[in-house]
Parts: sequence; C-alpha cells; structure tokens
Amino acid sequence: MADPKHKSEREWSEELTPQQYHVLREKGTERPFSGEYDEFFEQGEYVCAGCGQKLFASDAKYSSGCGWPAFTRPSMGDAVAEHRDTTHGMIRTEVTCAKCDGHLGHVFPDGPVDQGGLRYCINSAALEFSGDTTDNKGE
Repeated sequence: MADPKHKSEREWSEELTPQQYHVLREKGTERPFSGEYDEFFEQGEYVCAGCGQKLFASDAKYSSGCGWPAFTRPSMGDAVAEHRDTTHGMIRTEVTCAKCDGHLGHVFPDGPVDQGGLRYCINSAALEFSGDTTDNKGE
C-alpha cells in the first residue's frame, strides 16, 4: 500500500465521507456532543478513519464532559504527532495521526491527574472503532 502521506486531496475526498474529509484533511471539527464516540464506552480500540493506524485503546477513554471523545494517552507512544496550533486566537497543541497526518483534535493539560494529566480531545469523525474483548492496555 502506498504511503498515505502522499495521497492527493482528490484521493482522500474519494475515500472519506465529507465529515471525515473536513476533519482529517481540512483540520475541521465536529460540533460538541454530536460525535458518535463522545459517550461511547465499549471495549476495543480506536483507529484513524483515514489510514487505520491504531490510535487509542478503550481503557484510556473517559467521560470528560467536553463534548468530544477524551483519552488520557495514545495506544502507542508514536501513534500520534503533536504540533503547535495558533489558530482562532489561541495557543493549543494539535494532535495528528503519525501515519497519515490526518487532523484528530487537540491535547490539553487538564486531564485526570492520576492518569498523567492529559486530555486528548479527539473528533469522532477522525476515528473508527474496532470492538474487542481482549486486553487493550496502552503501551
């Protein structure tokens, strides 16, 4: 399979839904409390909707009340990349898929202190869920 970082925008637009394309490729966001995974807590793993890269395990997901799926950590240390984001008059840390560069959301330092203190605030449209009953401990 070709490196997803080298796909054309036309290829992406043909493979993704309009909402997925807006979030992953145009750095958009879904309305708060509208995404299918916001209050979804089944056992399994969340992968990138753009390329299938494993991103987050269900044991790292929690209800933050922010309106988007929230995780305390990625499933693997190199699953996501972080970038400084100064759009909208704010300074934030953007989170992208390390494999395809798709925009996932942002990470904030207001997560559960006993879990490392981070809140990965991720758009549902950037994720696909794979149900699983096996141990999903993050690495």
